[in-house]
Amino acid sequence: MAEPAVTVGRITKAHGVHGEVAVENHSDNPDRWVPGAVVFGRDGRELTVRTVRPHGPRLLVMFEGVEDRTAAERLAGSTLEVPESWLPSLPEGSWWSYEATGCVVRTESGRTLGTVAEVLAYPAHDLWRVVDDEGGETLIPAVDAFIVSVDLAGRSAVVREVPGLTAPEPS
Repeated sequence: MAEPAVTVGRITKAHGVHGEVAVENHSDNPDRWVPGAVVFGRDGRELTVRTVRPHGPRLLVMFEGVEDRTAAERLAGSTLEVPESWLPSLPEGSWWSYEATGCVVRTESGRTLGTVAEVLAYPAHDLWRVVDDEGGETLIPAVDAFIVSVDLAGRSAVVREVPGLTAPEPS
């Protein structure tokens, strides 16, 4: 893929014997996983959704050309992406969670926690994995209760002071 890509899912394993795979959905777009939708594997392979159905916290997906368990097993562990240009437009002031990667994170009092190294997608909400200069990590839930502001142009974010999470425990 020639342009920047956005991760929309990950194939965890083959399911059954007819080519179905279990997919962790990392996309908020309801049209991402419908018959005829296209995603790309990390190797650039184009995958067209044939069928999809919910299965607990995952989706069970069949892709065109993946006809049996052997073919499905070859896809296990694959990250699924789409070009950034395929994302729908967002309202003014909104942003995609992956865009926080690389932002310097400070608390409301100005203490630097580090830089968002990765946005981890979980079913309830995303987590920012913030890494400081010494390699220490802080996981910050990417929810309004913790995130005060994000300045994508300035590559910075401000989070609330939360004892035990972003602030030292009171003594």
